[in-house]
Amino acid sequence: MTDTTQAAGLRDYPFARRGMLMTGLIGGFTLATQRVEAQAIHTDTAGIEAGETQIPTADGKLPAYYARPAGKGPFPVILVNEEIFGVHEYIKDVCRRLAKAGYLAVATEYYALIADLSTMTDVKQIVADVISKAPDAQYMSDLDSTAAWAKLHGGSATRLGVMGFCRGGRQTWLYAAHNPHLRAAVAFYGPLGGAPSSIQPETALDMAAKIECPLLGLYGGQDQSIPVDLVRQAEARAKAAHKIVDIHIYPDAPHGFHADYRPSYRQADAEDAWKRAMTWFHRYGV
Repeated sequence: MTDTTQAAGLRDYPFARRGMLMTGLIGGFTLATQRVEAQAIHTDTAGIEAGETQIPTADGKLPAYYARPAGKGPFPVILVNEEIFGVHEYIKDVCRRLAKAGYLAVATEYYALIADLSTMTDVKQIVADVISKAPDAQYMSDLDSTAAWAKLHGGSATRLGVMGFCRGGRQTWLYAAHNPHLRAAVAFYGPLGGAPSSIQPETALDMAAKIECPLLGLYGGQDQSIPVDLVRQAEARAKAAHKIVDIHIYPDAPHGFHADYRPSYRQADAEDAWKRAMTWFHRYGV
């Protein structure tokens, strides 16, 4: 596949039923109930290619943001799972950071079928009207579709990883149990508990013993929504099943400590966590 062909595939997918819900990716910061802060990190596009695209799935095409090194590849692939606030500038910047590190990174807007998250500002409404209505099976299938898209657009067929933040951290645990072809996973403060439902039948804690790849979990000791005891339970279940898992707790960090556009950002912990994530992917061949 030539670079010209790849570029066309990256940018020219027409909008479908799901894509029509969002005429573009979320252009700004959606902070829900929190105030907007200046983003601490701004990654440029020098030496990389980045932009919006569409991911073909079983149910139509989903909007996504990708970034990759300039050139033909193939590049190792990292799927980036969004927070509940969508694929906004912070998530895009994460993709560019990964591209600078040599990866093809792609963040798909997995909730586009249900709602346009760029228009929603209330956390409770987002959870009740969007997150709780998203079937886990659909999300896993769409992640598979995103991985397939990456392989066709400069990504490696064998070096695949996944990374997620907040709710995306939960989905990272689930995908690590779903896809046996993953080489490594990194979950930033992914929720582990919660009430199961017919469309979300298992928690991340339930899946801890079933992960198919080495998983790094990065959690805040002051996270009021994810008790450290629950994190340690997940770690214990995974290790009892002879899985490779490493949990690192930042004692003074709150939830969202890596999100450099929010007051929860903790620079030292975020920088250390990022280094650990990159080391983890390298160690396990992504």
